[in-house]
Amino acid sequence: MRRLFVGFGAFALCSTGILACSQVFADEEDRLSMTIYGDNRALIEDVRDFRFENGRSTVVLPNVSSQINAPSATFVADGVEIVEQNFDYDLLSPNKLMQKAVGEYVEIIRTNPGTGKETRETAKVLAVNNGVVVQIGQKIEVLRDDNLPTRVVFDKIPDNLRAKPTLSVSVDSDRAGTRPATLTYLSGGLSWRADYVVLFNEEDEKMDIQGWATLTNQTQTTFDDVKTSLIAGTIGGGANNRNNYNRFNNYNNNRGNVRSGGTESSPQERIGDSYLYPLPGRTTIASQQTKQVGFVDATEVEASKIYEYQTTGFQTYKDPINVDVRLAFTNSRDAGLGEALPKGIMRVYAKDQKGQSQFIGEDNIVHVAGGSELAIKLGEAFDITVQPTMVRSEKVSKYVTDITMKYEIKNAKDEAIKVGIRQGLWGWRTEYKILEESHESRTPDAYSRAWNVDVPAEGETTLTFTIREDWS
Repeated sequence: MRRLFVGFGAFALCSTGILACSQVFADEEDRLSMTIYGDNRALIEDVRDFRFENGRSTVVLPNVSSQINAPSATFVADGVEIVEQNFDYDLLSPNKLMQKAVGEYVEIIRTNPGTGKETRETAKVLAVNNGVVVQIGQKIEVLRDDNLPTRVVFDKIPDNLRAKPTLSVSVDSDRAGTRPATLTYLSGGLSWRADYVVLFNEEDEKMDIQGWATLTNQTQTTFDDVKTSLIAGTIGGGANNRNNYNRFNNYNNNRGNVRSGGTESSPQERIGDSYLYPLPGRTTIASQQTKQVGFVDATEVEASKIYEYQTTGFQTYKDPINVDVRLAFTNSRDAGLGEALPKGIMRVYAKDQKGQSQFIGEDNIVHVAGGSELAIKLGEAFDITVQPTMVRSEKVSKYVTDITMKYEIKNAKDEAIKVGIRQGLWGWRTEYKILEESHESRTPDAYSRAWNVDVPAEGETTLTFTIREDWS
């Protein structure tokens, strides 16, 4: 019988007749496809040719994902009935071999460094806890991991210990012969996100945008020559739906940088109510690898820089507050983009006077439908501040209060600017009415009132308004 050798610091595996002869193995050539979602899940379809025996046998599928969701797996072949399936995820390693050998006998081979002579002893493995404890005759010995020429010999691989993550399926076939079978399953450890690179030309009010799909494989499995598609959307049952906290965050994020929803369809293929992005050709996604593939590329998209201050509630701040700097654009066809934008990070660059690109800010976006209006935050303006002051709060009745606010806007730049003030309102079971205002307001949504205020170069402007809050 051929045996398995393990040396401290390295090991070698010799072939052996360990597996029962009724097991069936897939041919090397297979057809692999994968759909990756943005919530640490992927749907994998693995088509392989098997040489089935007539009657009962066990089909062995090595190299499945190490994070396979075993209950989601389906195995389909013509004339084959599934009896039982098992997922063996305990992977072969020197340490695992020693752990499985606790209570068993192994052979210890030591080599004299000077003479090269080998000595062999039979040992019982007592424990594998921060080291290996064995019993040789009446002596208890600790095997040292000090790269001395000592190795341990095993007669066989322990049950359920595999070189690769392996799914084994007990089947009952109505005939013998080779034919294809399809294994489909969900797996964790595979995800993707969108990363956008934007080059903004402030003078021309244009931007170039390139979108990258960043794929991450955190499994212990490498997927070779796989046809890959990406799903952009929120699919039930995953990390996106664990609790209402994520929905609340998405809601706030939308109010922060997605100013209005879109009404334009995207040219991308739909699956259900999500978008499907097939990647060109086939690719290899290695274990513990991050890979990037381009999926959006547009130039000369209309965009502009805006200054804005957002607040919720009515209060006085002791110190002035620097306003937000935002990049405003739409992803509409008329603006030069015409693409739905999957959630991700948008990083913005601008060229300096020497023509070199400089990073000027980034922001997260949620899934954005085509034709939406966005204002992503790049940072805060160095030279522009707002000083909020609640001038008066007067109780008119039990449920009605009149509030007067003052916003002093100061501009230390050498050019005139426009600053947007967005006053957030509670909205729920409350009515608001503007009684007086120094600048004309608008209502961008049900939960805010907004003003655009012109501020001269090296000057200041004051916005005042009185608003009635009615809780009746």
